[in-house]
Amino acid sequence: MSDGMMSKAATMEIPISSNGDTGSLPEDDSLEQDLQQVMVSGPNLNETSIVSGGYGGTAEGIIPTGAIKGSALHQPHASPAAGGEEIVRGIAVEKFDIVKKWGINTYKCTKQLISERFGRGSRTVDLELETQIELLRETKRKYECVLQLARALTNHFYSLVQTQHALGDAFADLSQKSPELQEEFGYNAETQKLLCKNGETLLGAVNFFVSSINTLVNKTMEDTLMTVKQYETARLEYDAYRTDLEELSMGPRDAGTLCRLDAAQSQFQSHKDKYEKLRADVAIKLKFLEENKIKVMHKQLLLFHNAISAYFAGNQQQLEQTLKQFNIKLKTPGAEKPSWLEEQ
Repeated sequence: MSDGMMSKAATMEIPISSNGDTGSLPEDDSLEQDLQQVMVSGPNLNETSIVSGGYGGTAEGIIPTGAIKGSALHQPHASPAAGGEEIVRGIAVEKFDIVKKWGINTYKCTKQLISERFGRGSRTVDLELETQIELLRETKRKYECVLQLARALTNHFYSLVQTQHALGDAFADLSQKSPELQEEFGYNAETQKLLCKNGETLLGAVNFFVSSINTLVNKTMEDTLMTVKQYETARLEYDAYRTDLEELSMGPRDAGTLCRLDAAQSQFQSHKDKYEKLRADVAIKLKFLEENKIKVMHKQLLLFHNAISAYFAGNQQQLEQTLKQFNIKLKTPGAEKPSWLEEQ
């Protein structure tokens, strides 16, 4: 039976010491958050279907209520009142079964979680995969910092460009009203207008950089981390039902125990398959995410470097060439919305 229960090719059980101090576990102050995650995944009693599994359960094993209703409505020689009572009774039994399954599953998972945190249980750990997951979380935090700083740079530089634009207009106005300083005000106005134009070009490049980093962090990485959360939930369920099966295996072997043992073996196998599937999904997503991250950041860092360098070197031609190289089109004023003819 031990061969059927455990798959040690890629995972192993790490027993937790008496004080619960291990390097791979989260901090103890996250216990409350984990318990909340267990409890908030309760059943929706407005749904009229019986769902197997409860804590983070999927839609597998659904028995449509239509089968109950249909059987009640097509009973031979059944009065309308009796048929209505049968439907109500079927829905009540269905919802009770949902709550029962969710309660059992939540109890097992909560017991396993507390047992792990207080050093009285063991958890299944894929060391290589969990190292990659922790690295992803750390990378996401650092990229969020870069994104925040890039947005701050964009806001400050936008204010600078607006100030240069206003200053250029003021110089141009004074150039017309001050004949004795017309030339001096004139070339200062032209300089500010040129700086403003180059600044708007640089803003286009920086905005494109910010948009790409935002997509990478808040969509691509977040999507992978959602799968990671599903994997961690499946891991907790797997360990909970594994522990339950081990406890039953060490108990007495009477007729009742053997029946419960068979049921526990079936549930354990189901959660094991779910855990291994999600583990494979996470590994694939992490691989593709790393490849996509390198490709995106290679392009964006080159864009950022070339645009910043060209702007501060005063090379307007190189700055415009950088935008063309990365297919960045600047929005002209008043061109945000197409005309009514273009919309037809």
